[in-house]
Amino acid sequence: MTLLLAAACQPAHLGDWRNLIAVIWDFLSLSLFSLGGGNTLLAEYHYMAVDKYCWLSSQQFAEIYAIAEGAPGPSSMIVGLLGMGAAFEEGPLWALFSGVMAELAILLPSTLLMVIAALSWNRFKTSPFRLAFERAMGPITLGVLFAVGLKILRISDHDTPAYAVSAVVCFLMLRTKISPLWFMAVAAGLGAFGLVNR
Repeated sequence: MTLLLAAACQPAHLGDWRNLIAVIWDFLSLSLFSLGGGNTLLAEYHYMAVDKYCWLSSQQFAEIYAIAEGAPGPSSMIVGLLGMGAAFEEGPLWALFSGVMAELAILLPSTLLMVIAALSWNRFKTSPFRLAFERAMGPITLGVLFAVGLKILRISDHDTPAYAVSAVVCFLMLRTKISPLWFMAVAAGLGAFGLVNR
């Protein structure tokens, strides 16, 4: 069944303005749900890029995610890379335009909302609503981030050594104060020597 769906999936071409507007609208509407940062929407980004619009395979999505996380800047940078990857067949300038539009669509609404909230948040300093809201958002955000971590494991780890490396890194991250940069360096070395394949 999965093979039939994959065969039937045709990429949406962003050279068609209607498709580009639909994609921008999708990112605009997702922007207000990015509680805890851009990574909280990763499952939805994967659904859009791989299943809904068929721009990328799961492996390509995992590679774009790795580039976005490895580069300096916000985690929502993956959206610009997805926009570029989606429109790359239309040419490099159109891909750049698509990437910029996707990034603006994901950042603009949530940024405006946060500016408004920051300007008015102090007015509710003593409100029980503010305290309850702040206490509730912590567990919700952690839960969403945990679900995102599981999603990344499912789309990027495809062999036993890769799952083992992920489990060891997760354990060490929770139990030690070792910098994540060391884990990234070790994983890169394992991949470079072909000891871990995706």
